Amino acid sequence: MSDDLENFDVAVIGAGVNGAGIARDAAMRGLRVAVFDQDDVCSGTSAISSRLIHGGLRYLEYGEIPLVFESLRERITLRKTAEHLVKPIRICIPIYESARRGPLLIRIGMILYDLLSVGKTVPGHDMLSRDEAIAAEPGLERSGLRAAARYYDAQVAYAERLVLENLLAARAAGAAIRTHNRVDRIHIEHGAVAGLSYTDTITGETGECGAAVVVNAAGPWVDSVLATTGKRFKKLIGGTKGSHIIVSPFEGAPADAFYVEAAADGRPFFIIPWNGLYLIGTTDIRYDGDLSEVRASAAEVDYLLEETNRVFPAANLGRDDIHYAYAGVRPLPQRSRGPEGSITRKHIIKRNRRIARGLVSIIGGKLTTYRHLAEQTVDKVGKVLGRRLPECRTRAMKLPGAYRIAEAREQLEASQLLAEGGVERLLGVYGGRAIDVLAVQNGDFNDVLDERRTVLAAEVVFAIREEMARTLIDIVHRRLMVGLDADQGRPLYERIADIAGNELGWGEATRNDQLKALVDYSDSLGV
Repeated sequence: MSDDLENFDVAVIGAGVNGAGIARDAAMRGLRVAVFDQDDVCSGTSAISSRLIHGGLRYLEYGEIPLVFESLRERITLRKTAEHLVKPIRICIPIYESARRGPLLIRIGMILYDLLSVGKTVPGHDMLSRDEAIAAEPGLERSGLRAAARYYDAQVAYAERLVLENLLAARAAGAAIRTHNRVDRIHIEHGAVAGLSYTDTITGETGECGAAVVVNAAGPWVDSVLATTGKRFKKLIGGTKGSHIIVSPFEGAPADAFYVEAAADGRPFFIIPWNGLYLIGTTDIRYDGDLSEVRASAAEVDYLLEETNRVFPAANLGRDDIHYAYAGVRPLPQRSRGPEGSITRKHIIKRNRRIARGLVSIIGGKLTTYRHLAEQTVDKVGKVLGRRLPECRTRAMKLPGAYRIAEAREQLEASQLLAEGGVERLLGVYGGRAIDVLAVQNGDFNDVLDERRTVLAAEVVFAIREEMARTLIDIVHRRLMVGLDADQGRPLYERIADIAGNELGWGEATRNDQLKALVDYSDSLGV
C-alpha cells in the first residue's frame, strides 16, 4: 500500500454487535480504528435475535456452564451500563406431562442458573404448582399441565440501538465509521495484512486504507470476507437460520414471557411481550443459501403459530394475525452433523495465520456476550500489533444514552410536545440522549409526526446529523425504531422522506427511489 493512504491500526469489517463492541473497546484503548459495513448498523444477525440479554438456560443441557456463567455476568454488566436499553423480564416455563424435561430437571436447572448468577440484579426463580400457574396465566393450556417455573432474565427491545450506541462511543473515541461501504478486497503484502479496498454502495465511490490488523466480524459473511484475500481457506461458518413472527396481543396472551418446549420437536422457543406486541420464535435450521435472501419459510411460520396456539388455545392465531416476520442466519462454527441446538454458541476468535498475519475472524458469539468478546479480541489485537494496550474499561463505562436519563425525562415532559407514551418512547430509544434530540428542534422540526404525539420530527434530522443514517431504511428501521411497530411506521413514511430529503439535499427522483426502497424493504418482511 502506498504511504499517502489513510492508515489505521485496526479495520473492523462488520457493524453488528460484535464489530461495534470491538471498535468501541479498541478506540477507547487508543487504537486508530475504522469500521466498514456493506449495509447499515445492525442490519444483519444482531437484529434477528429474540432480543434477550440472557444466560442461555438451554446451554446447561449441553454442559456449557462456562458460557452460561459468562452470559450471566455480562447480563449484570449491561443492566448497569445500558439501563435505558436493557430491562429485566420475567420468563415462565410451563411443564407438561408430554415434555422431555420434567419438574425435577427444570428445578435443578433453575437452582444452577441462580447459583451461576453471582451478584445478579434480578430476583431468583420460583416454582409454581399447576393451580398457581393457571391463576397467574389463565390463558395457559390446562390439559396435561403439571407445574411451571419462573425466573428473570433481561430484554433489549431495540438491539439496533445497543449496536448504534457502541458505534457512537467508538466514534467519540476517534473511530471512523463507514456504513454502506463494502469491502472489496483485503490486501496482503509479504504475508501480512496491509489494508483494504472498499466501495461506497450509495455513491459508488471507491477508496483504500491501510491497516495493520483486519478484524473480520462480518457474521454469516465471514467466509465471503475471507474470500476477498484471494487465498484458499477452510470454511469457518456453518450457520443456522432463525425466524420470528410478530403479532398483536391476543386472547389469553401471557403477562410474562414464556419459554416453551415445542411438541413437534422438543426445541424450546419463546413467546415474548415486546414493543407493545408479541415476538414469537425462534427456529433453528441449517442454512447454506443466499444470505441476502433469508426469509421465514411457510413451514417455520406454521410451526410457530401451531405451537403458540397449542399453549394458548384461545389465541387462535393465523397468518392474517402476523404483522411481519424476520429471519437471519446465526454465524455458528461449521459442523455438518448433530442437532442444530447442540452446536456451540461460544464465540471463537481465530487468527487466520495461514491466510495472512494480522487477519482475525470472529465466529459465533451471542448478543449477551458481545462486550466480553470485544475485550478478548482487542487483547489479541494488541498482541498481534506487539503493543501493550491499556486495560479494557467497557465493563464499567456506560453507553452514551445511559447518562442524564432523569434530566431527559424532565426536559421531555416540560416541552409538552409529546404525550406520556411519547416521552416513554423517546427515553426507551435514546435514553439521556433525548436531550440532544430536543436540542435539534427549531423551526420546521419543532413538531410531532403522528397523531398520538409519540414521534418528533427532530428525530429524523438527529438520525442524519448525529447517528450516521444515510437512507430511509436506516432512519425508520434502525434509528427511530418505528419500523418495528405493528404498522411498520408506514403512515409516517412520506413525512419522514420529506424531512430527510431536505436535510440530505435529495432531488425528487432520489426521494422517490428512497421511498420505494423503504416500502419494498418493509414489504419483504411480510409472510
